[in-house]
Amino acid sequence: MAHVDDPQTQRANLSFIKASMREPLLSREDEQDYARRWRSDGDEEALHRLVRAYTRLVVSTAGKFRNYGLPMGDLVQEGNVGLMQAAARFEPERDVRFSTYASWWIRSAMQDYVLRNWSIVRTGTTAAQKSLFFNLRRLRAKISDSPNGRMTHSGRQFVSTELRVAVEEVEAMEMRLAASDQSLNATISDGSEDNWQDFLADSRPDPESVVGDAHDSDTRARWLHESISQLSDREQIIINERRMVDDGATLEELGKKLGVSKERVRQLEHRALGKLRTALLARTDTPGDLMLES
Repeated sequence: MAHVDDPQTQRANLSFIKASMREPLLSREDEQDYARRWRSDGDEEALHRLVRAYTRLVVSTAGKFRNYGLPMGDLVQEGNVGLMQAAARFEPERDVRFSTYASWWIRSAMQDYVLRNWSIVRTGTTAAQKSLFFNLRRLRAKISDSPNGRMTHSGRQFVSTELRVAVEEVEAMEMRLAASDQSLNATISDGSEDNWQDFLADSRPDPESVVGDAHDSDTRARWLHESISQLSDREQIIINERRMVDDGATLEELGKKLGVSKERVRQLEHRALGKLRTALLARTDTPGDLMLES
């Protein structure tokens, strides 16, 4: 679905475009001078002059992306971000015009914006996917390959060769571009009051299961507490500090605390776990996850 600017935004965009067209172009010498003054001296006025002279380049590039259904104002804003990045990174000592350098940054910023907003599903994350997204329609039109239907195998091979990507990548992108986002709040048909989201399965447990699970959990916790209370003092210390906390104490630490060897702690722990199993089995035939492993 296309995004449409409101009238006030459209007027602001038109004013910006007209102002951009009135800015004089810079000579190579002026570009170099402003770039050096900004890079070496932090001269913000020089930066502003450099950027303002090429806002027309932003407007021109934005026009090439209008067919993706996104607001012109947003495209221009993204392009201005790319222009500022170009001004910040431009190296005047290199033998290249600023306009040429900035074009890449402006186009890249707009492409990223289109990919982020064209669909709620991420469309292109790799260089190959981005190339396919922005060139597939053009290449299909070039070979007149079923513009309103599925591509032929030879058509996919042609695109694959032209863009140097796998045929499988071409087919995957073709399917993505053919599908459109659909709101779950949309009705399933004209005249219907039912939305698509009404037919989504709810994977959450029902209230009865929630109450039952909470009751079972409380019961198991009580059984475990009662079973541990039947152990000796040393056994309770070992179980509580070794098994009832996430970062349990080591055998060596407990040995020092209880004044016994590590091996003795291990023996006491093994005996305590056996007592717990017996106590829990006396309360239920299926202690389940309450069974403590040795």
